[in-house]
Amino acid sequence: MKANKSLLRKSHFLGTKIRNLRKRNNLTMEDLSTRCIRVNAEQAPSVSYLSMIERGKRVPGIEMLEVIAEVFQKDIDWFLDGEDDGQDLTPQKGSRGGISGMALEPGFLFSNDILQIAIPEMLSQTGTSGKQFAQLLIRAHQEHHQNHFPELERAAEDVGQKRMPLGVDELLAIVKQLGLQISWYDETPKELLDELGVLSKNVSTSFFTPPNTLHLNSLLQQFPTRLKYELAVHIGHAVLHNKDGVKSSMTVGGAHDDELSSSTAVQPQDILHAWRDFESSFFAGALLCPKLPFRQLLDRHGYEISTHQQAGVSASVAMRRMTAVSPYTHWHYFDAYTPGKLKAVYRGNGIPLPWGNMRQVEDPCQHWAVFRMFDVEGVASSAQLSLLDVNGAPRIYCCESTKVSDLAGNTHVLCAGIDLNPALLAQGVDADTMAAELKQLCVGSSGGAKVPKGIQTALTSVANILNINWVARSLQKPVQLICARGNSCPRSPGCYQCKG
Repeated sequence: MKANKSLLRKSHFLGTKIRNLRKRNNLTMEDLSTRCIRVNAEQAPSVSYLSMIERGKRVPGIEMLEVIAEVFQKDIDWFLDGEDDGQDLTPQKGSRGGISGMALEPGFLFSNDILQIAIPEMLSQTGTSGKQFAQLLIRAHQEHHQNHFPELERAAEDVGQKRMPLGVDELLAIVKQLGLQISWYDETPKELLDELGVLSKNVSTSFFTPPNTLHLNSLLQQFPTRLKYELAVHIGHAVLHNKDGVKSSMTVGGAHDDELSSSTAVQPQDILHAWRDFESSFFAGALLCPKLPFRQLLDRHGYEISTHQQAGVSASVAMRRMTAVSPYTHWHYFDAYTPGKLKAVYRGNGIPLPWGNMRQVEDPCQHWAVFRMFDVEGVASSAQLSLLDVNGAPRIYCCESTKVSDLAGNTHVLCAGIDLNPALLAQGVDADTMAAELKQLCVGSSGGAKVPKGIQTALTSVANILNINWVARSLQKPVQLICARGNSCPRSPGCYQCKG
């Protein structure tokens, strides 16, 4: 009783501080309640009780306040010092790549008329196909919106009713409700050269023919998570695009027929196909991993890749959905089929690409986690802390990579990661100075260095606030200095020495 009276006297700004902390970290009240349950289920506040605390209608007991303090890595006295929290610290949005988002002058050069003349010429000279350019446009749109597409989320929730996991039988029932008929066919993987000259196994897995027939490769029956994904994509196509057949075929492997097209003309059909491909794929992820239940699952398990098993989906679907449902928005995701071949890319945090996926790079930085994972055997997943110069200043990135095999038998590496600078900034840490200090340590240690104790403490605190387990795991290994290209290698000696 005495402790509660003491809290009551010191609680003038308590609710405001908790609300500001929650919003600063992009958490809903449901998120905060879930985080508190993970710390101490018995003392964790409910959503309704949190609401009353933030509005000053209730004062938490000392045990409950200790749980909230643990979530935000704050000393309990900070909540009770009787001082206003002051101005909120708002994390900066990640770099968008390119020319840093600056206004381009002279602006008339970027008029529609000039671009319509220049873009086909650029594509022709660089060997970029119209379909590749269309896919690049869609990816840029996705990254600009940081994977936030509420209309597609709602459409998927209307169909799946936020159920998770969805079984094959449940998805087949939805297919039937939509008036689609299933036809099975047999086709085995065959070897093809992709546009980079890399040989890989490829196979057609499904296609749709109007008015209502969905053709599925019988191989999918041996891979239930892939079967569920393909069913979900075609359900999305039926719901979003009225089964018109424009988005109709799916393949697995390192090369696709549309990537091998050499046409540099940008056709309206290319743009439409790329857009519907994106919409159907995003819908599938939202159907299989609905935002609220999947976010709660990730929260309970600290964003471990292994949560894909509880969700009943592949690691690829789960890792891509992490970037869309996390309250932290500064994510990237790579799906690499060979050291040099990126099949899927998402860069909501603006991280530069380690290699392109249209042309072979002769000097890729071999220290990127997604690159290193190709040489690792017998390890389910691996966390890495990295330093990378972006727009002339080092940034701190952390990622988790895992090696998997696709239905055609190709090995590829999945990598999900975050930019830690905004998270550090949100806690009042000078991220730029910390990154510069780590970079100097790495440069003086041939590119990799043990994280100093003080920085380790700050990053561990951020890992706990973000509730991402692999950030803390990455601190057990040396931080790695990486670069966008070997010809600008910051290591001494450099990985690629100048020739002649």
